[in-house]
Amino acid sequence: MTEPTQPVLSDRVDFADIPPEFAPTPRHPIRVRSRPMPAGVRIARHTHAWAQVAYASRGVLRMTTVGTTWMVPPSRAIWVPPHVLHEVTIVEEAFLRTLYVYEDAVPPGLDACRVVEVSGLLRELIAALDTPDLAPERERLLGSLALDEIIRSEPLPLAVPMPTEKRLRALCEAVLADPAATDSLERSASAVGASTRTIARLFRQELGVSFSQWRQQAVLARAIPLLSQGRPLAQVAQVLGYQSQSAFSAMFRRQFGESPRAFIVRGAEHRTADGDDPQDLLDDERPDAALPDSSGS
Repeated sequence: MTEPTQPVLSDRVDFADIPPEFAPTPRHPIRVRSRPMPAGVRIARHTHAWAQVAYASRGVLRMTTVGTTWMVPPSRAIWVPPHVLHEVTIVEEAFLRTLYVYEDAVPPGLDACRVVEVSGLLRELIAALDTPDLAPERERLLGSLALDEIIRSEPLPLAVPMPTEKRLRALCEAVLADPAATDSLERSASAVGASTRTIARLFRQELGVSFSQWRQQAVLARAIPLLSQGRPLAQVAQVLGYQSQSAFSAMFRRQFGESPRAFIVRGAEHRTADGDDPQDLLDDERPDAALPDSSGS
């Protein structure tokens, strides 16, 4: 079976020099910046005094902080609180909208990074805020409602904890780059100059999980973008190293509490409002035998 075509990557590194007109202020506590981004662009590690919401109506983002990385599929968004050091990589060509939120306007309960569902209302609020010359009162009302919708949005279990120890970090980055690799822990440990015992101990000490538990989360993070592209489930399972699509589906349901089909359909419905046809995104998955049934087997 043909593996997914890899995007042509840019080698461009952007720096977080935000034009003054997009910086939030007490008078304009929420600003929106929109732009297309080619695959492979990396926005270098940075921090700022305001919070942000990164949302791609199409394309996939990877957001990385000191201790965690998130793979953010299209039609979902990631919230980043103020003063959090982070880096953004455009995994697939994206249309990115970023909301910058003045620190004093951040409501209680949004003190940690999270990937959230983007409801139809939140999507429309973001689009409405992305309008030139908004009246200040309308801007304030739209912004307040957008923040309320973010608080109410369902968080998704897409965080992959990342270590700080140099050898373990190198191993984890290699797995994220190729989660389907079947290298044993012994071989992976050797590649970074450590013993199996040392790596196993570091996983427990730094991340509180075993290598196999961490790898499963890394595989899931990579699966979400593939599913969001509408790829057949059998293909996704194979690319990620699963022997069968039923085994992959069972893992997915344990993590998300729903089948891959349900996840795909919800994301497709969101993208319809941005001009995509959800049927086109699902046609590759016909016949129904290519996807798990409602039992998740």
